[in-house]
Amino acid sequence: MAKLLVKLQRYFRRKPVRFFTLLALYLAAGSLVFLHSGFSREPTVPGSPRSPTGGEGPGLPYLGVMQLSRGFKAAATISGRARRHGLWFKSTSKEPAERGKARDNSGSRSRALRGRSGREKEEDRARYIGCYVDNTRRRTLRGMSFFDYKKMTVFRCQDNCAERGYLYAGLEFGAECYCGHKIQASNASESECNMECKGERSNTCGGINRLSIYRLELAQESARRYGSAIFRGCFRRPDNVSIALPASQLMLNMSVDKCVDFCTEKEYPLSALAGTSCHCGFPTTLFPLHEREDEQLCAQKCPGEEFESCGTTDFLLVYQTQVQDNRCMDRRFLPTRAKQLVALASFPGAGNTWARHLIELATGFYTGSYYFDGSLYNKGFKGERDHWRSGRTICIKTHESGQKEIESFDSAILLIRNPYKALMAEFNRKYGGHIGFAAHAHWKGKEWPEFVANYAPWWATHTLDWLRYGKKVLVVHFEDLKRDLFVQLQRMVGLLGITACEDRLLCVEGQKDGNFKRSGLRKLEYDPYTPEMRKMISGYIKTVDTALKLRNLSGVPDDYYPR
Repeated sequence: MAKLLVKLQRYFRRKPVRFFTLLALYLAAGSLVFLHSGFSREPTVPGSPRSPTGGEGPGLPYLGVMQLSRGFKAAATISGRARRHGLWFKSTSKEPAERGKARDNSGSRSRALRGRSGREKEEDRARYIGCYVDNTRRRTLRGMSFFDYKKMTVFRCQDNCAERGYLYAGLEFGAECYCGHKIQASNASESECNMECKGERSNTCGGINRLSIYRLELAQESARRYGSAIFRGCFRRPDNVSIALPASQLMLNMSVDKCVDFCTEKEYPLSALAGTSCHCGFPTTLFPLHEREDEQLCAQKCPGEEFESCGTTDFLLVYQTQVQDNRCMDRRFLPTRAKQLVALASFPGAGNTWARHLIELATGFYTGSYYFDGSLYNKGFKGERDHWRSGRTICIKTHESGQKEIESFDSAILLIRNPYKALMAEFNRKYGGHIGFAAHAHWKGKEWPEFVANYAPWWATHTLDWLRYGKKVLVVHFEDLKRDLFVQLQRMVGLLGITACEDRLLCVEGQKDGNFKRSGLRKLEYDPYTPEMRKMISGYIKTVDTALKLRNLSGVPDDYYPR
């Protein structure tokens, strides 16, 4: 061994160029592998000192709006931007090819056998019933669905479906989970369900357009009752009820759970009670669920349950069942390269991920990102991995606020949110993940004051920069989007150059929460903002309000102020 090392040493001493070339290649390869595996971040604001005017919010409001933008430039500078360049971030067009690759038959058979042994162990909670054909246009299981291209397991899929009261759980392509009450497809050969689960290689999670389906033995009966349905309200009976709500049945012993169960069995997302008649259907232009009536108009007791209301012949009591409305669930990349780059710009914590979810459902096309966030890609945002200039996505998420970055886009949707809510949301994301929460110690420690000191000025400069440098900017307030989703989404889709189908937008209203809604159950028991913080933020709100009105736009919503 020593002789070999001596020979290598003499060789490289005679030819040092080769030695340094090999060393450089080794280091470059290692760096690229490291970056590719760990590259998942959002823009961060460095802990630079605030500008001299930063703590004097109330003194800023009405003078020198653009001067404020320049003054806070340093605070808004983004370090370590995760822009994607180079081979690692080429488009994902190779995915279909990967799906179509031929697999070794013996390997498929051994995986199927391993999967069966795992299934036998799980029969106390679920029973494997076979491999089934699936179709992206007409799903075999038409209930809830979710994806995780990194950590999907059989148990996780079963647990999520059982928790929502579904009878069946199906896994596809190693990472996709579908739930439903009815299997609407034929069996496939067991060898076609040959893909390992992304989160456990010892189990099989379907195949290419093939579902490994389990019957959930312990799905609680009570979970399928109306307790898991969403109450939508009391609505006037539509003119053509048989067209608006195509499935119906007379129920002399009517109760809410009976009507909800009937519509769930018929695979409809809406259940409407009209006295002794149960109607099922989809939200459509004939029955859009936009004009709610006083609930007293529907307060007629159910024949089968005296403590429940069942509506009347003229006013329907409507519930949303667990059946997923699939009219807006198909998504794909743009068929031809986009001629313009449209930004979906927002301050962090302003609801950008939620807006992306809505846009994807409303248009049927994937959204892209200026960054790469592996957790979002794993949850189904497939445009996340494309380079932001690829032209394959309908719009591009960005939190950038510099002139050069803004001017690289042809138009933009600027999403603005109440800074008090946005700062808390971003702080929770920073320390708890996309749908997690920051720990109590973070709120009470030095992290929160430092975060507010650095991020609050950026909230103002972000909007000011986009108003100043953006070429064609559509301003959407997060609060307006929540309050009137249909109208605001129509405006957003219009800027993207897509003709909005009203029935599809109505479908989006029923699927609006998605998988990235932070639970409202865990709220702080105290106000984290000090009087000094509120004084500073109030000044920034007034400055942004003035900037909007100078451009003949509506100012910030009224609920930004009462703090």
